[in-house]
Amino acid sequence: MKNSEHITILVVDDNPTNIKVLFNFLRSSGFKVLVAKDGENALGKLAEVTPDLILLDVMMPGIDGFETCRRIKENVTTQRIPVIFMTALADTEHKVKGLSLGGVDYITKPFQQEEVLARIKMHLKLHFLTEELAEKNAQLHELNASLEKKVEERTAELKKAQAHLVLHEKMSSLGQLVAGIAHEINNPVGFIVGNLKHANEYTHNLINVIKLYQKYYPNPAPEILKEIDAIELDYLLEDFPQMLLSMQEGTNRIEEISQSMRTFSRSDTDTKVTFNIHDGLDSTLLILKHRLKAKSQHSAIEVIKNYGILPEIKCYPGQLNQVFMNLLANAIDALEESHRDRTFVGMQTHPSRITISTGIEPNTNSVTIKIADNGIGMTPEVKQRAFDHLFTTKSVGQGTGLGLFISRQIIEDKHGGKITFNSVYGQGTEFIIVLPK
Repeated sequence: MKNSEHITILVVDDNPTNIKVLFNFLRSSGFKVLVAKDGENALGKLAEVTPDLILLDVMMPGIDGFETCRRIKENVTTQRIPVIFMTALADTEHKVKGLSLGGVDYITKPFQQEEVLARIKMHLKLHFLTEELAEKNAQLHELNASLEKKVEERTAELKKAQAHLVLHEKMSSLGQLVAGIAHEINNPVGFIVGNLKHANEYTHNLINVIKLYQKYYPNPAPEILKEIDAIELDYLLEDFPQMLLSMQEGTNRIEEISQSMRTFSRSDTDTKVTFNIHDGLDSTLLILKHRLKAKSQHSAIEVIKNYGILPEIKCYPGQLNQVFMNLLANAIDALEESHRDRTFVGMQTHPSRITISTGIEPNTNSVTIKIADNGIGMTPEVKQRAFDHLFTTKSVGQGTGLGLFISRQIIEDKHGGKITFNSVYGQGTEFIIVLPK
């Protein structure tokens, strides 16, 4: 708040005695005081100076205090000056009218100097705080506008660099993670596979010995007969080899997954290497196999492979596998979403499918990969923004908005290819990848 000697108060009153009393009192309190004998005179002074506060008499010749206040508040340069009415009228109607016109307070004649000074100081403090806040807001708005412009410019510069870094870190981290998991799986799986072979042999040997005992000693002691019944020996002899066979199939499955993880996580070098596209697609499908199975919320998702005869192509395998992962995961998401609105009969008559087609473009001699689903499809609005940076239709924590953006970078910038899509809302989506052979 300003010091009182720097604060100007305009006193508007047609009574010379009131003016003299207020002038002397306010001057002695340290304020700079201007006076006006009526409303017209006050408006004229306000065209030349801007006081910090106005004491305005209500009852004056010419335009009264209410009309004077209305004109003050209409003027952009004076409308924020606090106005305190002075009146001998104490009725509520006049007070409400004055406050509705923009006055901040009333002081009643005859004046009580301590009360007048207290009200003036309070409203000056409120006024200066409001002005300071408005100034800070204006500065903040200007700063925000400047920052927004700089952020937009910087964002445009960093967008491609950011996406490249995200892609590099994502692929590097994912590749290391998957390769590390595959490596860690191999050791215990190798141990189990080796021991299962011996366990199978030992089991058959023991079963053969038991059968020989049954053949040559058909009447065992009562205690042995009791134990045979307790362990259900006949069922055990039949089920135990099947159990070992199931364990063997399980370890074979783990070995397949491990191999797929190694294929999926192939580290990319600075140069392209030859790669079998079908191996990449199959390894990605195997990793996503748990999401294709039937669950309580939806039926199983059928995958149809229409693989053509493809040559191995020069590419960055790890990055291409990331594209396949993004597109197939999105297709599964779309199918899961479409299930929410389907009945059981609808699921049976319209089963969920992902169709993967590959082939050679006869005109351009390029490799084409098509990944289609019969899921929810895209709305026109989503189709327009599908490849936009950070755009996602998924809920918080479910999507980053980088999948398709990065996929386009991988296909078009890294491999000189093209990625497009066709989608009809309610019918499904098909992504088409074209890669130079």
